[in-house]
Amino acid sequence: MKQETIVMIVGAGPAGIATSACLNLLSIPNIVLEREDCYASLWQKKAYDRLKLHLAKNFCQLPHMPFPLSAPTFVPKNMFVQYLKNYVYHFNVDPLYQRSVESAWYDKSAQKWVVTAQNNVSGLVEEYVSEFLVVATGENSEGFIPNVYGLDTFKGLVIHSSEYENGKTFGDKDTLVVGAGNSGMEIAYDLCNWGAQTSVVVRSPIHVLNKELVQLGMYFLKYIRCTIVDKMVLVLSKLLYGDLGRFGIQRPLKGPFLLKKETGRSPVIDVGTISKIKTGDIKVMTSIKDIQGDIIKFTNGQERQFDAIVFATGFKSTVRKWLKEDGGLFNEKGMPKHKSPNHWKGENGLYCVGFASAGLFGISNDAKNIANDIFRIVDGK
Repeated sequence: MKQETIVMIVGAGPAGIATSACLNLLSIPNIVLEREDCYASLWQKKAYDRLKLHLAKNFCQLPHMPFPLSAPTFVPKNMFVQYLKNYVYHFNVDPLYQRSVESAWYDKSAQKWVVTAQNNVSGLVEEYVSEFLVVATGENSEGFIPNVYGLDTFKGLVIHSSEYENGKTFGDKDTLVVGAGNSGMEIAYDLCNWGAQTSVVVRSPIHVLNKELVQLGMYFLKYIRCTIVDKMVLVLSKLLYGDLGRFGIQRPLKGPFLLKKETGRSPVIDVGTISKIKTGDIKVMTSIKDIQGDIIKFTNGQERQFDAIVFATGFKSTVRKWLKEDGGLFNEKGMPKHKSPNHWKGENGLYCVGFASAGLFGISNDAKNIANDIFRIVDGK
């Protein structure tokens, strides 16, 4: 089987469906390939129950469709999934599901991309040819669990945060959450509320803000230098949370918005975890040294027994597994070589969307830029 189109899009998460929608509005034929059996599988199948968008809805909408006025400022997961359902229907986005892309390479003689994918239903390998290729598998393609010495000896439950739904099944188990980003801190809070004896590993300095401070900071960033906004937000954060150092949480040297801009690392948006840490209901631990059975040793010399570990240690890109040439776009880790805003376009009609470490707001900008660029090229021929 061989199909030809103008644009191939790999991945039907928010990045892929946003790009397809923008192309559809411009009447540019495109095909979206998705390895799972639904669009936005990370949101539909691998997001914990209590998740809400951490930014206000105006920063999280996809191109050409704002959230309803009736939607809350911070949209819950189920409402966002419904929004995506409406989006796909409204813009006639129709991905081909259960297609695992095996390779993509650029045929210089034909000046076209050749993509092969296995149809996981029929078992057949399908071939697609296009003038442009958009990589929309994003930064969160595959859950990452670090190599921890002795992890294979641990007899309890070990899961990645993408498998976590809620704390109901954890009961009063001694549970360690590894990773103090937004997912880790919120999962720790959820576990504690379900009665689990909860600890969280905070391996490096983090900024802690609430949603209102983030919203305030993002508003002022439109008018004031980042360094000044950081100073203002940090003063308010210290007034709100006090000195978190005595609880084992250090602040980075750089401000939260500058750090986000330079490294892509977001501040932790507190949902109630910090109050649980202050009361001792959630314990803060240092990095894991090694594991021996159900005993976990930490770098500060502490040893504790645990029944379960939840690794909220992020995700990794899988682009380099199937993309046979980087088109000047990707590094060896499958991430863009160039920083935003020059990260989304490579050579020979290769693009990427959802790799800017800028969340849904970045996805929206990337999708519009890519569709407009392709339209300009196609229209000029």
